[in-house]
Amino acid sequence: MTVRRGFGLDVGMTMRNDLTVQTMLLDQSPPFVPESPEVMTMLVEVPPGDPGTPPHRHSGPVYGYVLEGEMIFELEGEPERVIRAGEAFWEPGGDVIHYQTANNLPTTWLRLVVMMIMVPGEPMLRLVDDEELQSRRGRRAPRPS
Repeated sequence: MTVRRGFGLDVGMTMRNDLTVQTMLLDQSPPFVPESPEVMTMLVEVPPGDPGTPPHRHSGPVYGYVLEGEMIFELEGEPERVIRAGEAFWEPGGDVIHYQTANNLPTTWLRLVVMMIMVPGEPMLRLVDDEELQSRRGRRAPRPS
């Protein structure tokens, strides 16, 4: 039995007498949590081949889990990567631009669950305008060829 301690709870992979299995998918401390945060959990569904939401940012950290499909995921300063069904991800929110949440598959829907920790009274997502994208272009990781 593997057990990890954290946040005052047993986390990791644990098998109990009732045969329930708990598997750690992601263990990441947020860089910040807004004061008196609002928390939202939502199901996001992206059509086959869809580029997803244009570049944007969130007011606080976002944690997610891909239920079905594959997502092209790109944050400012990091190379794009593919996150597949069964994998978890996170983003710090705040000033960091989220460039892509595209569906990587042409024939399958992308479905993911996200939990957002937000600044009260602010929208869960703000699009980034072309002028700001241009001014921060040096912060974006090189694009794959």
